Amino acid sequence: MAQEIKHEPLRASPSPSLPPKMTYEDFLAWADEDTWAEWVNGEVIMLSPASRVHQSVTRFLVTILSAFVEAHNRGMIFFAPFQMKTGPDLPGREPDILFVAREHLARLKEIYLEGPADLVVEIISPDSRARDRGEKFYEYEQGGVREYWLIDPLRKQAEFYQRGEDGIYRLVPVGGDGLYRSTVLAGLWLRVEWLWQEPLPPLLSVLKEWGLV
Repeated sequence: MAQEIKHEPLRASPSPSLPPKMTYEDFLAWADEDTWAEWVNGEVIMLSPASRVHQSVTRFLVTILSAFVEAHNRGMIFFAPFQMKTGPDLPGREPDILFVAREHLARLKEIYLEGPADLVVEIISPDSRARDRGEKFYEYEQGGVREYWLIDPLRKQAEFYQRGEDGIYRLVPVGGDGLYRSTVLAGLWLRVEWLWQEPLPPLLSVLKEWGLV
């Protein structure tokens, strides 16, 4: 996730131009399509611009996932800034990438997703590591996000979690062949080493490996 702008050791302060608290409806009315912010316990948490590496990995994943989803008519891919509120008592978050399956497209509102995405991807930055692995991990699990990818370009680590019937995330190991196989996007596999290549693989080469061209 893009870095959180911090004015205190543990969390950002609400924007001085805003009241100390606001409802989620007020937040949606206040934010525009270029606003990088999240709504947590009534407070607006502003997010800083993403780094070059963060942007590159996000763009690569959005491009290849969009191509796969469109080729198989599975649903829709969205990326930040776009809000997701998984439940009435949970924060409004802004995942880096989210996938909404075709059967759940009714959850889409004009400016946010009301309910869980089927798949969420967060690209970890140094300041977001604890938040992505902590608060968001449990919020997405509780809110019903079926698959959660955590991509850490700095450490060259990728973790893939799938939500079981008991509602608990479990880490799914990458296969000995270096591939992660998605459950939510059946048939999709990701060669993890792609994420650390410089430059990142071109779309055409990925599509060829997937047999889509």
